[in-house]
Amino acid sequence: MGFQYVKELISPEELKLKYPLADSLKKAKADRDHQIREIFEGKDSRFIAIIGPCSADNEDAVCEYIHRLAKVQERIKDRVFIIPRIYTNKPRTTGEGYMGLVHQPDPHKKADFEEGLHAVRKMHLRAIAETGLSAADEMLYPENFPYVDDLLSYVAVGARSVEDQQHRLTVSGMNVPVGMKNPTSGDLSVMMNSCVAAQIPHTFLYRQWEVDTTGNPLTHTILRGAVNKHGQCTQNYHYEDLMRLLSMYEARPMLKNPAVIIDANHSNSNKQFAEQPRIVHEVLHSRKMNPDLQKLVKGVMVESYLIEGTQKLEEGVYGKSITDPCLGWEATEQLLYTIAEHV
Repeated sequence: MGFQYVKELISPEELKLKYPLADSLKKAKADRDHQIREIFEGKDSRFIAIIGPCSADNEDAVCEYIHRLAKVQERIKDRVFIIPRIYTNKPRTTGEGYMGLVHQPDPHKKADFEEGLHAVRKMHLRAIAETGLSAADEMLYPENFPYVDDLLSYVAVGARSVEDQQHRLTVSGMNVPVGMKNPTSGDLSVMMNSCVAAQIPHTFLYRQWEVDTTGNPLTHTILRGAVNKHGQCTQNYHYEDLMRLLSMYEARPMLKNPAVIIDANHSNSNKQFAEQPRIVHEVLHSRKMNPDLQKLVKGVMVESYLIEGTQKLEEGVYGKSITDPCLGWEATEQLLYTIAEHV
């Protein structure tokens, strides 16, 4: 019963001193942040693809994947802006299974948060240094954000976290776009309220400090599908769903920079990973049918890795997901080129 305090972890300041972001990379990251901001503010018409593994479980495999993304990005940079997924925390529905790099830097060993924090920062740094692509990560633990706040260009708040007060208030102090997913129940008003809360200033308790935030005007929505009372997946990426979301934004004029990212996996695909390209195609078609949706829908989120599908941990296939199933590389590359052709 009760808590056992195992050890005090390294501070964000100490970790950053140990693994600093070089000045040249700071400039490159700032440039990417500026471009992404302009997309969300409607000043840049490029389409965003937030794409990568369900969980970043192996540094070499993840970085090899991002190297491949970087080559594609160069070819489609005028139409598509790629943000790699380097998701280092994994929410688990039952609390069981692999919970991400921050928990287990080696998936075959027990949890070690000290080593996990080192591994997370090293992976993000390596990706930027080798490819020039700054990444997205999910904020599962608000108190972990200062360890990587200088490295991330995009943050997602998951369906199980979007109603949490601490997540909303922490987002209000971030200076990068943050996507709020609809909850698993599918109630879009929860997601919209979360955006309102995150866009306004707050004073609250954070990491043993009283802090003030300015509000984050780049907070936006992510549609990821839902689960009904019978445990069945329901989708919310169709034209009618997008129009409903548009009307909800119009009813909340206090929200700045109305925007949505469509998550093509999870409940939208019923976790059928191979359906993601079809879903993306439909989203692109909906944008073409309505100029208001073209402005609203800023991009898609896709789960993809080197090898398609998923595996049990003991199988040890390099570049294959050990959490949710993902698209393989060939399908991913084709999808990115297709997006570029149709935006």
